[in-house]
Amino acid sequence: MKQHGWGVPSRHRTMIRLALLTATSAASISYSPAARAEQAQAEQAQQGGIGDIIVTARKRQETTQDVPVSVVAISAERMQQYDLSSLERVAAQTPSFSIGRTPSGSGATLVLRGIGSNTTSIGLEQSVAVIVDGAYYGQGRTINEGFFDLGRMEILKGPQALFFGKNATAGAVSITTADPGDELEIIARAGYEFTAQQVYGEAIVSSPLSETLGIRVAARASKQFDGYYRQVGTAQPYPTIDRTSMAVPGPTTIHVSDPAGDGRAKEAYIRGTLKWEPSETFTALLKANYGINENNNPSAGSVVYYCPTGALASNPAIACDRRFASSANRTPTDIAASLPFSNANGQQGNQYKSWAVNLGLTWSMDDLTVSSVTNYNWNRNTFQFDADSVSRAGAPGVFATEDTSWHAFSQEVRAQTSFGGLLDAMVGGYYQSTMRDYDAWTASGGLENSAATPGFRRYLANSKDSQTKGKTFAVFGQLVVRPVDKVEIGAGVRYTAESKDSYFLQPYAHPIRVAQGIFLPGVTLRSNQDFEDWSPEATVTYKPTDDITLYGAYKTAYKSGGFSNSGIYSPNAGLQDFEFDPEDAKGFEAGIKTTWLDRQLRLNLTAYNYKYSNLQLDFFRSDIFAFTTINAGSARTKGIEFEFQVAPRALDGFDLHGSVNYNRARYGDAPGTPCWAGQTRGQGCNLVYVAATDSTRPFNPATDTVANRQNLKGQPTANAPDWTGNLGASYETQLQSGAKLALGLDARYSGSYIATAFGNPFTRQQRYISLDGTISFTTADEHVQFQLIGKNLTNRFYVIGGNDTPNSGSGTGTNAGVLADQTGFASLPRTVQAQITFRY
Repeated sequence: MKQHGWGVPSRHRTMIRLALLTATSAASISYSPAARAEQAQAEQAQQGGIGDIIVTARKRQETTQDVPVSVVAISAERMQQYDLSSLERVAAQTPSFSIGRTPSGSGATLVLRGIGSNTTSIGLEQSVAVIVDGAYYGQGRTINEGFFDLGRMEILKGPQALFFGKNATAGAVSITTADPGDELEIIARAGYEFTAQQVYGEAIVSSPLSETLGIRVAARASKQFDGYYRQVGTAQPYPTIDRTSMAVPGPTTIHVSDPAGDGRAKEAYIRGTLKWEPSETFTALLKANYGINENNNPSAGSVVYYCPTGALASNPAIACDRRFASSANRTPTDIAASLPFSNANGQQGNQYKSWAVNLGLTWSMDDLTVSSVTNYNWNRNTFQFDADSVSRAGAPGVFATEDTSWHAFSQEVRAQTSFGGLLDAMVGGYYQSTMRDYDAWTASGGLENSAATPGFRRYLANSKDSQTKGKTFAVFGQLVVRPVDKVEIGAGVRYTAESKDSYFLQPYAHPIRVAQGIFLPGVTLRSNQDFEDWSPEATVTYKPTDDITLYGAYKTAYKSGGFSNSGIYSPNAGLQDFEFDPEDAKGFEAGIKTTWLDRQLRLNLTAYNYKYSNLQLDFFRSDIFAFTTINAGSARTKGIEFEFQVAPRALDGFDLHGSVNYNRARYGDAPGTPCWAGQTRGQGCNLVYVAATDSTRPFNPATDTVANRQNLKGQPTANAPDWTGNLGASYETQLQSGAKLALGLDARYSGSYIATAFGNPFTRQQRYISLDGTISFTTADEHVQFQLIGKNLTNRFYVIGGNDTPNSGSGTGTNAGVLADQTGFASLPRTVQAQITFRY
């Protein structure tokens, strides 16, 4: 039985006890922030102006210049310098990486090199995986977690098969939270952001409890007193007609829908870490965290930025424009009073709660390290929102609520040798058990049924109940051979077997919608899926000198298929409309990493070419407000990335860095892809889907009236600019008083791109440059630091992902289609924050 209360279900507590009692978990050997800083300073003093960041991209400690992987490493110092306390803020500073927050349940679009999992399908795992302290988090709603007090962050580009809990076809974001240090450390931080009037604070205490045991506790809280986006909606009438059948309609009731909130939010997170080192060979890490994130309008950042007429089709009084403004409305209060998980006053909102436990052990012997990561994580998301995300009058309004929960238990164990001679090896295994519960309720179409039972169904058009249980088993291994001096060859493979058991049920649908053939209520659709895959990879590394690394790699990766929990079940639908197949990636990558001029200059170059098969895309049907995940055929992403860094010792404290990236991400043969709303046959909507064979055929004017599919071959993938880059400079100097002054300025460039996954040319985002800057002053004793941090100082509006605005557009697949209005997930406007940090 599902549990809908706010408490933690008893089964979760049982799983946690099991994890704590039986798990052998862990991560690679880690260092405290103070030790890392001392190590970096020592390297800089000995080797020149450029110090390296230690990464664990291959589950061993290597510098960014030595590891044969395309990786962007962000140090704890830089994350603190720019307050990179969320993945969205990290993406805003990282070329070829983008994140768009979607309104329905605050999910996300994560994209690397033009490949990502768009919008918000509940059953879809991300092509860009998020790894936290070695544990796999594959859901887009992970962006709601509180990422602060971190040790480091690594963004690994391209397929990742061997070194993390599960495959990641497009890349991985590996996050390592800070560990306890060897000395007492107390940090208090407070700040104020002026645009959203956000007040935030952090408190961190780290201390040894004994010679072998240390503790670290970190907490963060924030509250906005304003929103980032201006709301331009007005009060609107929402009429409902009481009908129990297609017979003569009953009375009409006019409800009032007031403007929605401005998107202001509040959050609170706490994390505790225990580190136990009873001997030189054994390390244990136990991490536990809890967080809650709330906002008063999840669709506040959904901007209708392009309309054929220049104004909303449903409300000509509201202009469509690229501006930090949106419109939405509350659920009418009398309807909200009966709608499950709705605020009584109709106010829109989203609440995300999560907690997790990560327990680890590492045995480091002379030439062998045995480690594992055991993790249990749980989250629950409830939301209420204006599903149209526009302020409009009349029956087309859509008001939705959702209650969904997720829990995952995983265990990874690996053994890795470090002989350093001819041979080294790594072998491991992985297990994961997951469960997703999904329930949703939608009031729309001006529908009312006073005879519906229970009473909360009175204004519903339909409701959904779905669940997916999954299990994953994997074994993996790698053999490293060094046949000659300075050459290393690594080859490995991961075998994965997964099963997913799902059901979908619409417990209720309004009789009108049933008679119209839109919904099929009371029928349970069941799915039992099994997948297996072999994912091999091989890397050759040549290191002619300490300052040059050359590598070439063949990589593959796999992401399992699944079930569209948030779909729509109609009399014409079947299992094939809910199930989707695995996504595969394979290709080549080569690179050269160099440092010059006694470590004063760094030059790196990477080239890659990957093909994706059965690319998983989430399609939003704007006419019935439903998300369905499909396989869109193939895609290829290929490009070149160049990065540089200059740190001349003649100008102590100065650093110049940047990158130029060319990425061409295009669909291959991709027939059967849904058409965007209003797409005509002349614009490519010229295929017809045949449900009986789950295939498409060309449009036949003699027998067909409309087409409903297209072939995206040659079209760009979503959020995939051909050119991106960044250029930044920082300077730190010590004043006569001993205090330190630091300045930083970073610009990021993006070429134009199409913001949605289905080739709609009217969603194109033009090229832009965003600018971030920071100024900090640190007292001579380093106990106090003042900072001023600015992001998107150019105040550039851009969208990342989007969809056809519900109930707009018509004539899809005909010769006279009307383009739908386009809704995009907007960037944050210019923000400026003042921050003060106390350290002891």
